[in-house]
Amino acid sequence: MEHFLKTALKNLKNKEAKLVTCSAFYFFCLLCSYFILRPLRDEMGIVNGAVNMQWLFTGTFFAMLSVVPIFGLLVSKNTTKRILVFSYSAFIGMILVFYFLFEAMGPTRWLAISFFIWLSVFNLFVVSLFWSFMAEVFSAKASKRFFGIIASGGSLGALAGPIIANYLSSQYSTSALLLTAAIFLTLALVSILGIFKLVGEQAFVQKKLAEATVNIKNLFQGIKQVFTSPYLLGIVAFVLFYTSISTVLYFEQAHIVETTFKKSSERIGYFSTIDFYVNSIAIIGQFFLTGKIIRKFGLSTVLASIPFIMGLGLLVLGTNTSLITVAILMVIHRSGNFMLLRPGKEILFTVTSYEEKYKAKNFIDTAIYRGGDALVGWIFAGFTAIGLSLGAIAFFAIPIAFLWSYTGFKLGKEQIKKENNVTLKQPIYENKVHP
Repeated sequence: MEHFLKTALKNLKNKEAKLVTCSAFYFFCLLCSYFILRPLRDEMGIVNGAVNMQWLFTGTFFAMLSVVPIFGLLVSKNTTKRILVFSYSAFIGMILVFYFLFEAMGPTRWLAISFFIWLSVFNLFVVSLFWSFMAEVFSAKASKRFFGIIASGGSLGALAGPIIANYLSSQYSTSALLLTAAIFLTLALVSILGIFKLVGEQAFVQKKLAEATVNIKNLFQGIKQVFTSPYLLGIVAFVLFYTSISTVLYFEQAHIVETTFKKSSERIGYFSTIDFYVNSIAIIGQFFLTGKIIRKFGLSTVLASIPFIMGLGLLVLGTNTSLITVAILMVIHRSGNFMLLRPGKEILFTVTSYEEKYKAKNFIDTAIYRGGDALVGWIFAGFTAIGLSLGAIAFFAIPIAFLWSYTGFKLGKEQIKKENNVTLKQPIYENKVHP
């Protein structure tokens, strides 16, 4: 780990090295916290029956919708620092609430459902906040140099999380997972404060005070921004295609795992193993390949690559619907997302305004994402209800994968145009780290 960091950061200036390292550690703690709890979430989803998972996805979607206007108000009335500190403190508090509930009640059915929905909201919300903050700190040029390194910190956390979860679940109760996750999320909050110290908090305060005055319409401003911007609508389409393929794979996996493994411990072990392979591949790629691939092949190729591969993979899944096939596709899909798609998608937001980075982006990353999950979940349930096989459903998803690839290619081209039209005097470039 130390050798990797020295190699990746050796050419950076002192302040840049500190900022990138602090950002990577922030993402490490954030994803470590989540991945400690993720196997527990997936197991609780299956405990309630794979055929009923569309209800969990629908509940998550409506929970996201309730968060969007509240977060819009938070963004409109507060500085960046207050937004981040309040949000992360609230989530730490919720983890502690679940700790006491599990201690008092045990994993009851309704507590399991609540935990599944809450953790699904938590994951998208805090990760969206992280990348919004990174897009505000780093310029478009700097993001192409550093986002791969920063993302690798998250992959290290996602790699450490399942290992910690396996150990704690074998030695202690569920409550130990929650307490450990809360500790790592607290360390993420400390890292946020460190980034403000390095960049200069006053610059963010001045920038925020220059924004428009607050009124009730600002609660839904992010939604309005999305539907009045062709560029943001393109990102919406990209996210919807992504989540459609993700949901199809997730449901196929759930059905196969439910029939293959009868014991809860076996299912948790399977999910943890998949997480381990995904993040092992992602961490190597992010340290040594992401930045080079983006610079050599361009953002368009990066955003189109994994979707195209998934289109071919779904063809294989349709003809050979087995646990090994779906496991391989899950590893390719998720590691490819961490290594290429996630950094690439976040680069798209480096050429947007402050409001779009927080309000519009949060709406896309949460409500749009989970809305796609819920819709595709019900479509999947409908297909299984009328007797379609898992292989046939995989075939139906193939055109979506290729549309996803085309959309990513076009978005990459549009980002380059916007980046070339931006001057350093424009507000979206203020207070950023440049190469």
